[in-house]
Amino acid sequence: MKSTLLTRGRLVVAASSLVITLTACGSDDASDGNASADTSSSASASAESTAPASPTGPFGAGCAAIPAEGPGSSAEMAAQPVATAAASVPSLSTLVQAVTAANLVDSLNTQQNVTVLAPANQAFEAVPPEAVQALMADSAQLTAALTHHVIQGRLTPDALAGAHTTLNNDEVTIEGSGENFTIAGDATVSGTAASVICGNVQTANATVYIIDQVLKPAAP
Repeated sequence: MKSTLLTRGRLVVAASSLVITLTACGSDDASDGNASADTSSSASASAESTAPASPTGPFGAGCAAIPAEGPGSSAEMAAQPVATAAASVPSLSTLVQAVTAANLVDSLNTQQNVTVLAPANQAFEAVPPEAVQALMADSAQLTAALTHHVIQGRLTPDALAGAHTTLNNDEVTIEGSGENFTIAGDATVSGTAASVICGNVQTANATVYIIDQVLKPAAP
């Protein structure tokens, strides 16, 4: 009888030890699971915090050239078609001359929902003067060059990067995100990469991104 009681006692002790061991393991697994979930959440939050935010208004150092109020200001341009709006911005005077020389004022003003990559005066200054003069004198080439700067559809900053079809029936590829966008040098007249210096400017019929180089249309 005494032997039987001892045996039962040992079994109880062994069972108790097994329960304690299993409980400890389960606790460790839960802790590991919680740690993994916390790490995953932290990594996700970190990725979201470092992702560039898409601007909701005009952005870029070049926007300083846009008048704060009156003719050429963001408020007035928002109520005008794109060619008319550009005519009030001093830093776009050469582009306006080119658009006028190509007889594209009415065409641009009547387009619906387009995106214009507008070369600033400094963009034309990066091209040899004789090349600019030759372009201005050739209506067909000038029209091709200018319509290459116009993309079908209004593009918000978060949709700007990528390959887009232009009104010249070719493509322009834009890289970047947030407030930093570029176009490769092999797609510009000067061979220097273009940058958006003032973006997301609204007119009545277009979203405008002012750039610092003149783009080169695809060869016919």
